[in-house]
Amino acid sequence: MDTEIKLKGDKIIEQIPSVKDKALRINLNENIYGTFAEIGAGQETVRHFFRSGGSSGTIAKAMSAYDKDFSDAVYGIEEDGRYVTESRLKKMLSHEVNLIEKRLSREKHPNKMFFSYANTVATIDFAKQFKGHGWVGISYQIEPDEDYNEIILHIRFKETDVRLQQETLGILGVNLIYGAYYKYNDPKRLLRYLYDHLDKDQLEIDTINFSGPRFADVDNRLMSLQLVKNGMTDAVMFNPDGINILPAAMLYKKNILAFRGSFRPVTKVNMDMYEKSLKMFLNENKVSPENTLVIFEITLSNLRSDGEIDERDFMDRAELLCSLGQTVMISNFQEYYKVVEYFANYTKARMGLAMGVNNLIDIFDEKYYRHLSGGILEAFGKLFYRDMKVFLYPMIGENGEIITSENLKVHPRMKELYKFFKFNGKVVDIDDYDPSILEVFSREVLNMINNGKPGWETMLPPGIAEIIKEHRLFGFDPNKVLKEINS
Repeated sequence: MDTEIKLKGDKIIEQIPSVKDKALRINLNENIYGTFAEIGAGQETVRHFFRSGGSSGTIAKAMSAYDKDFSDAVYGIEEDGRYVTESRLKKMLSHEVNLIEKRLSREKHPNKMFFSYANTVATIDFAKQFKGHGWVGISYQIEPDEDYNEIILHIRFKETDVRLQQETLGILGVNLIYGAYYKYNDPKRLLRYLYDHLDKDQLEIDTINFSGPRFADVDNRLMSLQLVKNGMTDAVMFNPDGINILPAAMLYKKNILAFRGSFRPVTKVNMDMYEKSLKMFLNENKVSPENTLVIFEITLSNLRSDGEIDERDFMDRAELLCSLGQTVMISNFQEYYKVVEYFANYTKARMGLAMGVNNLIDIFDEKYYRHLSGGILEAFGKLFYRDMKVFLYPMIGENGEIITSENLKVHPRMKELYKFFKFNGKVVDIDDYDPSILEVFSREVLNMINNGKPGWETMLPPGIAEIIKEHRLFGFDPNKVLKEINS
């Protein structure tokens, strides 16, 4: 009998089941039974299940209501008239689950684990201007008498051929269904397995939400972080409730005011900068409160310590920002111009960046733009595009002086370039700041918290210290504080 030869130095290779094997394993499980509803890119997912064999034991129904009137008759009319939306996908999943529960008797099928897979997709348009996107999801059971679990995600196609996009969607669908049943106990790995037999050049996943009994302990903000960390997308967003939201939907045609920081923890300086710059931004022409979105942005590089991303630390920051009612964005954009470029994909309205003096000085450092063929001029062309303005928060200099846009020092070669932007009103000072808090720094507060030193509470916005203490955020240990007081 042949035995497998293993040599010294061999690496373990993870065996990834083929698309056919995944579909076949689902088909051969006599208890997995459900429906497929696919709109907009053929019936590419269910095709794999039909072709792999044994599909009659898995597929209760496969349908594709392409015509809008038919679709409305089945799933209801969308108020905004759009069909490639999360709302439409949820209606599809809900409708199909209700239907299968209604039409199939539990007495006749006591062991069946029902599911409904759905997608609503727009592939690349004829002029090839818009590459296409879509919503994909599954609602399913792990036990026959258990409530349904749900995984919903938003995708963007990167390929420029309809047929290739259809095939990509089909593979993704199989990966999702297979992962939902066989990887649900490890959502982080389930996420990575969505790209089995796919490349990140084919597909971007920019939003995902898990819900249901099997995902009761999953924090979707952490899943958002995985998308950026794994290179599945450049940026993700979540709202104050901690729910992942589609960036495109949030940013569309909005006036955007963004803050970049470590927020470790969020301090009075951060909130003073936010309140004062927002007040100035809302006084700009063509800016109204109802059409303005404020974003607190954390870059991936800001989350790394010793090269690794500290997820606990990330969750601590997320919890504080959400408690302050803020929308948070996690991105892998190290340079500011990339953030503005990203926003510009979705809006042509006014934009503002609020930052400290030291951040602006860094922006005028040429070393960050050597990889660009146009160097710093190319970056600045993207950064200070059209209606973009920097709201500058002052800092205290080495000699105790207040540094603003009037007296900050950039590299001599950059001096005239800086003066150009300053003269044209692209850089404006936040004048109405609170001078009593200029010496508050996040790193100092964090150091005090970690070492049990008293007095840091007064450096934070109201209520934040209480949250840190109650939830033991940022390594807060009440025993350390007691020792400090006693000593």
